[in-house]
Amino acid sequence: MRYTWPKKKLCRREGINLFGTEKYDLTNSKRWLLRGRKSSEFGTQLRKKQLAKRMFGLSEKQFLSYFKKAQKSKSEGTTWEKMLKLIELRLDNVVYRANFARTRIQSRQFVSHAHFTLNGVKVDVPSISVNVWDVISLRDKLKESPLYKWLLEELEEFSKQNKGKVSGCKWIDVDSKKLTITIKALPAREDFEQIIDIQKIVEFYSK
Repeated sequence: MRYTWPKKKLCRREGINLFGTEKYDLTNSKRWLLRGRKSSEFGTQLRKKQLAKRMFGLSEKQFLSYFKKAQKSKSEGTTWEKMLKLIELRLDNVVYRANFARTRIQSRQFVSHAHFTLNGVKVDVPSISVNVWDVISLRDKLKESPLYKWLLEELEEFSKQNKGKVSGCKWIDVDSKKLTITIKALPAREDFEQIIDIQKIVEFYSK
């Protein structure tokens, strides 16, 4: 079950803006500062887990399942690297990383309402895992929608400012004119959200 309390309270609890919009900015807020005794090692691990889980908008069940999949995976890398890679490759996260949505919450809504196709097939499941050379496209009938007018304008402006690039992710390629996203590689350690201490999360679940 996902946390449904006020999102600003979540941000104050974790001490950061979890959702990336000005509405949840804590720059001028003092209420989020933690008070009281120093946290135990377990308490620190718990907070790191909660922060990451809430940043990606995942339930406890979903988050734990990614840890278990990473543990069982025989691919290269540590458990924490494999866990973050699995989460990064979620369809809703890729749409967000490509700047096709302002927040992960909005990205999840777009995917859930079948705004995109995956390799030409309409999809509406945010948790679908994408693979290298998969192509995600905005459905044709939505390209003229007022909902995406802002997207075209923002991508065009961002492209001008960044030498044709519209996303900082090296492992995806975004075509701002066709509104497509191509997965050209698997995310590497340097591509992960730097604020997430996944090692603490692995330690939490390994107890």
